[in-house]
Amino acid sequence: MRVAVIGTGLIGTSVALALREHGAGVWLSDADPEAARLAANLGAGEPLPEPGPEMEAADVAVIAVPPSAVAATLAAAQARGLAGCYTDVASVKQLPVAQARALGCDLTSYVPGHPLAGREKHGPAAARADLFLGRTWALCPASETSEAAVAAITTLVRTCGAVPVRTDAATHDRWVALVSHAPHLVASAMAARLEGAPAEALGLAGQGLRDVTRIAAGDTGLWTQILAANAEPVAEVLAAVAADLAEAARMLTDGDPKSVATLLDIGQAGVARIPGKHGGAPREFTAVQVVIRDQPGELTRLFDAAGRAGVNIEDVRIEHSPGLPVGVAELSVRPAEAGPLLDALEAGGWPVRR
Repeated sequence: MRVAVIGTGLIGTSVALALREHGAGVWLSDADPEAARLAANLGAGEPLPEPGPEMEAADVAVIAVPPSAVAATLAAAQARGLAGCYTDVASVKQLPVAQARALGCDLTSYVPGHPLAGREKHGPAAARADLFLGRTWALCPASETSEAAVAAITTLVRTCGAVPVRTDAATHDRWVALVSHAPHLVASAMAARLEGAPAEALGLAGQGLRDVTRIAAGDTGLWTQILAANAEPVAEVLAAVAADLAEAARMLTDGDPKSVATLLDIGQAGVARIPGKHGGAPREFTAVQVVIRDQPGELTRLFDAAGRAGVNIEDVRIEHSPGLPVGVAELSVRPAEAGPLLDALEAGGWPVRR
């Protein structure tokens, strides 16, 4: 497979790295030559050759540019015959499809796409070949899109380790408003409360605050585009969240904190519906807490101990102790494996919490 990746930011470079691990040839292009050069130096591929009669078309072109630039980039790529079929990775789908149709792009070879994966960091240096493993990747073909193009892009998605989910552009945009776009604004609103907070208050911050605000560190320019392109569905979700919070504030002000329990219970029920690892059904896990020293090699030793005990670590998080050279690693394991893991760690001299 030969793939052209246009746009070597986090997602584009991660796609390229994932494909390179499976032997695909990758051409790289970016409006910023330094970004493309860095991606190439990371092993993501080679620079896209200049147009010419001897240049063979790629099998697929992946357009990894901001939403408002997708259609123009697609039109230019199709004009030079860059690839047999095309896809994009923008976080909204109705806007690029409508603009591509207005520009007269060949929609039979275009499969709008969106990998539901990312990080709060951006740029090629933040890219990872495993970014898409087990992640959902939405494919939103238009009515004109050929099944041959859908099949080719589906193969690319699976090669990256993702799980393709087919839907239409309008439904996609409503879904991501709920599960991605509105949560980003909610995180940003909470993080904004910290801008003028006293340093003493921030010194008390724990992992909960970091979890709630982590995604607020995303690229402002890109997120402004995403939110503007999906404004109405996002606004509907935000209005509902704002109403819930306003009602909770009223209850607390009226001295009725017990009534807030209803919102907390509904919130727990909502969390329980979030799919588990690899998109499967949510699973029950037990947290095993282990004190680790803040020095090189400690996590390796910890994981080796779990491996020797035959225990699979489903997830891990670390909380650092302020002012101390230690932290607490919280290992999520299946309930039946918690006991054997605790026994093995204690036998190995690890301080654990039962």
